[in-house]
Amino acid sequence: MQRVELKDITSGLVGTTVTVCGWVRTSRDSKNVAFVELNDGSELNHTQIVFDKAAFDDKTLSPLLALGAALKVTGTVERGMKEESVEIRATAAELLGASDPSYPLQKKRHTMEYLRTIPHLRVRTNTFNAVFRVRSELSYAIHEYFHKNGYYYVHSPIITGSDCEGAGEVFKVTTVGFDPSVKTEADYNAKDFFGRPAGLTVSGQLEGETMAMALGKIYTFGPTFRAENSNTPRHAAEFWQVEPEVAFCDINDIIEIATDMIKNIIGHLLAECRAELEFFDARFEKGLIDKLRNVVESEFARVDYADAIEILKKSGKQFVYPVEWGLDLQTEHERYLTDEYFKRPVFVVNYPKKIKSFYMKQNPDGKTVAATDLLVPGVGEIIGCSERENDYDKLLAEIQSRGMKLSDYEGYLDLRKYGSVPHSGFGLGLERILMYVTGMSNIRDTIEYPRTKDELR
Repeated sequence: MQRVELKDITSGLVGTTVTVCGWVRTSRDSKNVAFVELNDGSELNHTQIVFDKAAFDDKTLSPLLALGAALKVTGTVERGMKEESVEIRATAAELLGASDPSYPLQKKRHTMEYLRTIPHLRVRTNTFNAVFRVRSELSYAIHEYFHKNGYYYVHSPIITGSDCEGAGEVFKVTTVGFDPSVKTEADYNAKDFFGRPAGLTVSGQLEGETMAMALGKIYTFGPTFRAENSNTPRHAAEFWQVEPEVAFCDINDIIEIATDMIKNIIGHLLAECRAELEFFDARFEKGLIDKLRNVVESEFARVDYADAIEILKKSGKQFVYPVEWGLDLQTEHERYLTDEYFKRPVFVVNYPKKIKSFYMKQNPDGKTVAATDLLVPGVGEIIGCSERENDYDKLLAEIQSRGMKLSDYEGYLDLRKYGSVPHSGFGLGLERILMYVTGMSNIRDTIEYPRTKDELR
């Protein structure tokens, strides 16, 4: 189908005849002319189509004005009423796909809750058109950053036999349905596809470490899954995660890498997604662009976990969750540190060993690990980061003390036997950083089909 994309309809084409396609976003009818705002997905803004009613009878024109209808329009490019704007005066039009009067996006504004009930249509709204446009550009910026810095892109398995985080929040993968003849778990597993328990990956880290021990610098970027019964605005059961792993790298090195990456990808969005960010700044988070510029231009704060606990205790705030050394930070604690105390992104380092994963490097004090979370204003944690334990005996003891199945981690332990080196990595949730750069307040609004408890559309 020969057509010009709407993003390419500029003032340079004034006076020429073009053919365009798109979906009707809005329309209005008057006595002599009718107007349609058309969008083909090539840009956020719509292009106005002007129909002279002397050239189109009512029977032909009426279905062309229906919201959601797909059109092919041929016409002359003219200057619009607004400065630098253009419009197309239609000379011919074809209805590619009619839209039923029940089309649910009739009003200009719908609640986010309502739009979540129609994920197959909500991308046609300006809001979600912008969200997924930024998501695409953000993903590109991440790949570009690692490629330019000499990382290899590797693909960790989605089906796995181990639980990286050791929290037991794994979706089971099975080909065996209900079978009343199966009496034991061993019998069940023996009938299953792999002959043993399998699940969807919660992280590509363990496999990423394998690759880093030969390639030096790698990253994975793919879907991960957590069967976590949480209904907060920050949690989803399926999400995309970026996980670099770097050999010969300690906790301080990986903090520098994480900082550089965040600044780089946000700088990329400021340059490439101006229209979308202005949209979010105007409608969802006033001052968003200034906030993002500040991230790129400012130094990130850094605070020891123990000091962060003292800051929270002395804040005078009445937190819902208790603040004591040894307890994990909750969203309200993270938001106080970022939004009120430091007023910028902050790395909290050296967490208590008992609240962190088994693979993290144990500090000399025996109580904490070389782990850090990057907290950002308005969202909280977006990066979980650590140096990995490269001492075989310490790692083995930690696996055993947590009652984890040793056979699941034999290969991981082998990495500590055959040329182990200091190495570090982090996980960045794509949806979390997307929330931060768009001002969207719920993770369900940053992914096409959100997967949460009791929600599978």
